[in-house]
Amino acid sequence: MSATTRCDVAVVGGGPAGLAVAIGCAQRGREVVVLDQAAWPIDKACGEGVMPEGCRALAELGVLSAIDPAERAPLEGIRYLRADGLCVEAPLPAPGGMAVRRTALSAALSERARAAGARLSGDEPALRVERAEGCARLVTRRRVVEARYVVGADGLGSRVRRSLGWDAPPSGARRLGLRQHFRCAPWSSFVEVHLGDGVEAYVTPAGPGRVGVAFLWDGDRLEGRVSAERLVRRFPALAARVEGAPADSTPRGSGPLERASSRLYDDRFVLVGDAAGYIDAITGEGISLALVGAAALSVALDAALGGGGADPRAPLAEYERVFRRAFLRYAVATRAVLFVARRPRLRDGLLSTFAVAPGLLRGAVAAVLRPR
Repeated sequence: MSATTRCDVAVVGGGPAGLAVAIGCAQRGREVVVLDQAAWPIDKACGEGVMPEGCRALAELGVLSAIDPAERAPLEGIRYLRADGLCVEAPLPAPGGMAVRRTALSAALSERARAAGARLSGDEPALRVERAEGCARLVTRRRVVEARYVVGADGLGSRVRRSLGWDAPPSGARRLGLRQHFRCAPWSSFVEVHLGDGVEAYVTPAGPGRVGVAFLWDGDRLEGRVSAERLVRRFPALAARVEGAPADSTPRGSGPLERASSRLYDDRFVLVGDAAGYIDAITGEGISLALVGAAALSVALDAALGGGGADPRAPLAEYERVFRRAFLRYAVATRAVLFVARRPRLRDGLLSTFAVAPGLLRGAVAAVLRPR
């Protein structure tokens, strides 16, 4: 514990948000250290769909072309399937989206971060978060990391957010998720949303020989033990598609999904990605929202480290403004979709309307997912 590492920015959490911040800051010449409790490439429960805005952000980071083609597939639209066979669909706004295996995205982002000059250290969780004179301090089992700014990018259950006392109570129902992959050829270039009683299944073509299925449900709607096998059987059309296909990953769960923070930053600490706030994965915008926030935070940290003008906190205030604006758009859409999903009669009636007036669904999808 006598070793001390000093840097401009220390990032806790090596997911998309944390690595995007690391890339942005390192490209601007800042000394960056990234810590994570896991080793890269990192896997986690994720629907693995990247919406158009997220694809644009990955291209700007120089990451999009580096993702293994065997681990990704284009997404052309979104399709909703009701149990009685009704199907409605709409294209994604240009330039379309991408389904990508989470480990492949992690590998591409981590390689880009190292190439930019960031120092990545896996299997090194931050055990304590401390304030010190003129810096913030992270204590691990190996060393102390002192930084001018610490970025909490450590996900839904953020240790940084909790250590700072910034946890805020969620306002919605307790939603849970589970993800499983199957080794079979994708049957569609659309995200398929299978609608059931109290649970939805989201199917993405995570590569030319794999499909990923993510399930989302309210914690009080399902009884007994929850497993991927049991959840698949709730959707006969989906079960028929994957029948006989071997599992291609270990099931991973997540939740409760909704998290909130009472603040985003102070003079030494700042939150980004899911650690800054999250509602639900029902609109598939999590990665895009994280990347938009990371891009704004990279600019803000560079300005703050350079002095920030008359008010060194002004750049982080601008980051908060950008994040809040993006989060509001996400929150309005997500809560609206959740409101409908929890009311089967309203949901079924709306889908019937979309079936006879498909332009309404196309307009709604474009309004929610069009890049800003």
